[in-house]
Amino acid sequence: MGTVELGVGIAQTDLAAGIVDVARVVEQAGLESLFVVEHTHVPASRRDVLEDELHWRSARVLDPFTVLGAAAAVTSGLKLGTAICVVPQHDPIILAKQVATIDHLSGGRFLFGAGAGWLVEEMRNHGVQPHLRWDLMREQLSAMKTIWANDEAEFHGEFVDFDPICLWPKPVQAPHPPLLIGGTGPRSLRIAAEHGDGWMPIVDDATELETQLTQLQHFCRLIGRENLEVTAVIWESEANEQLLARCAELGVSRFVMVALMEDLSTVQACLERYLQVAERAGLRLHSLAKAPTFQNAEKLRPGASPHPPA
Repeated sequence: MGTVELGVGIAQTDLAAGIVDVARVVEQAGLESLFVVEHTHVPASRRDVLEDELHWRSARVLDPFTVLGAAAAVTSGLKLGTAICVVPQHDPIILAKQVATIDHLSGGRFLFGAGAGWLVEEMRNHGVQPHLRWDLMREQLSAMKTIWANDEAEFHGEFVDFDPICLWPKPVQAPHPPLLIGGTGPRSLRIAAEHGDGWMPIVDDATELETQLTQLQHFCRLIGRENLEVTAVIWESEANEQLLARCAELGVSRFVMVALMEDLSTVQACLERYLQVAERAGLRLHSLAKAPTFQNAEKLRPGASPHPPA
């Protein structure tokens, strides 16, 4: 079992603890990374999503790049990522600018978690035909890589087409921020093998993960590349020592626990439980994580800060 990194993922809504405070506390705890989810909206027809105990937050999440910009301004070493950015719903030129900008503002700390998405009604409202989203995403990633690598970039594909353009900043990380592809189906796994610097599945069963890893390795061999690093996204309710230990044995190099951090006292409790589970799982941590400490957390309202003004 190698060393692993610990990160957390949050649905940063307008009702939750402020991102400035959350980012500071996560960095104070010694965790490696903080990821935020993305949805632009939830169609009103999807009452099942809006009334779900977890997914109702999807209609209220803030824009991920704006959120990460705020987090970057108050942290110095914490890596910041999307989990995931729904790439097909974006203009690739604008998205290339957003990714490069957050990497620039953070000093090269951005992790680009990207996927094709699952809420098909949301996609349709963005003009995306759901059955084409993987093909579209493949071209968008290729186009963005072209933009990041060239002072004058042009791209001509079936879905993405533009004549030479000049776009700065370029990402701080060369040739671009680590690209972590989400999804567990064969089309997502193929894109991960073709374009990813890592694979970022949601994991709730280690046996399924092992099967998916075999499929991913097959796609990697087909194009003659090495296996990818794996970032396992795990819901807080599923995070137990047996799952974490087995995932680490299978080669997972980063865990991202998705937690519902509604206020700062909840943040503290979540991080403490997370670190305890990691310790019981026997994980060898790459970063030195420790329990967060701040005073009177239970008295803080959402958005209030335990830190004096800068």
